[in-house]
Amino acid sequence: MPVLHWNGKTTTAPQPASLTIDSVIHPNGADWPDTSPENKLYLGDNLAIMAALLPEYENRVNLIYADPPFFTNRHFTARIGRGEDSRKPREWQLAKGYADHWDNLDAYIDFLYQRLALMVRLLAPGGTIYLHLDWHADAYARLLLDELLGAEFFLNEIIWSYHGPSPIRSAFNRKHDTILVYTKGPNYTFNADAVRIPYDESTIKTFAASTKAGFGKVPNLKRGKVPEDWWYFPVVARLHSERTGYPTQKPEALLERIILASSNPGDLVADFFCGSGTTSLVAARHGRRFLTADATFRAIHTARERLVRESAASFGIYTTDAEKLGVMGHPNFSFQLADGEIHLNSPESPAYWEVDLNWDGEIFNSLAQAVLPLRSGKIASTLKLPESKTGRRVCVRMVTSEGEQYQLELDSQ
Repeated sequence: MPVLHWNGKTTTAPQPASLTIDSVIHPNGADWPDTSPENKLYLGDNLAIMAALLPEYENRVNLIYADPPFFTNRHFTARIGRGEDSRKPREWQLAKGYADHWDNLDAYIDFLYQRLALMVRLLAPGGTIYLHLDWHADAYARLLLDELLGAEFFLNEIIWSYHGPSPIRSAFNRKHDTILVYTKGPNYTFNADAVRIPYDESTIKTFAASTKAGFGKVPNLKRGKVPEDWWYFPVVARLHSERTGYPTQKPEALLERIILASSNPGDLVADFFCGSGTTSLVAARHGRRFLTADATFRAIHTARERLVRESAASFGIYTTDAEKLGVMGHPNFSFQLADGEIHLNSPESPAYWEVDLNWDGEIFNSLAQAVLPLRSGKIASTLKLPESKTGRRVCVRMVTSEGEQYQLELDSQ
């Protein structure tokens, strides 16, 4: 098989990160008092994170969905305003999202290759990887996966098509992404019945009119069909119930089809470019365990918010150094404990706040959380507390709409 070569091709093993658990989140008290959850979010460079995960997770991850930067050479911003007119982008309130920029194609391919190589090591025998890209670099990525997994284990090239405005006037509008699917060996999971969809009404009418419509083959019209390798799902910009403001967020229906088809309940699903956290959300919803990572706090926090809203199973948040995420002190931020409740005082409405009722100074155990509603409404300023779980030290963390996290401690005695 041909092998792709580029300037600076890296084949040496990366230096693993030193991972530190920062917090354990129990959405609405879920799984309390478990302090070692199987579900994990990692903040930091995913190359060093995956290297650090090898001793525990090599050959153990059943499904990997990878949605890396596409080599668009753009800097993406996140929408943080509320009640804005989607048709007037110049009026949106924006914050830093993430960069998708490299000096040249060689640098991007090497970035991708190093990470795919570690994903292949983490993937279990019979596991499946879905690599989500677009026209900028998908042709190169297929050669990388041919090298790492073998061309014989290429399963599908899925086209995700969608609608939307386009500035292109000198070519056909580019309105699809490409998802390359490879397996690690021949004995892979594919749950056809879990992803069947109804036949088109025209097909049903055709078979009702003529028994020869299928050239002698009559499908099970009631059971439905396995989807073709082209999928239509609306982009998140058109899905108001899902939209978080995080750039390039993927629709839940897309990840649901992938997770249901290529994993089983209890399996381990990973996404090392997790962005807004759609993979972890859908995995938890369907009884899968998850490992997800991203380089920005905004991504990890967005995933945390969505998992809390879903009242998912507990999960841990890890950092790649010993520094905690909570920054001490905020001049306009205080709280009071009274009558089994905690009340937050802040002149600005935070995007999120949470409470550890027995703060040990090391790992933040979040037992109660308040999340800003996605579409409209205000965040709760008071949370009821289970008194039996209140210890001597209480700690509150607050995240502002700009994505800054603060924490304050209070002696409850």
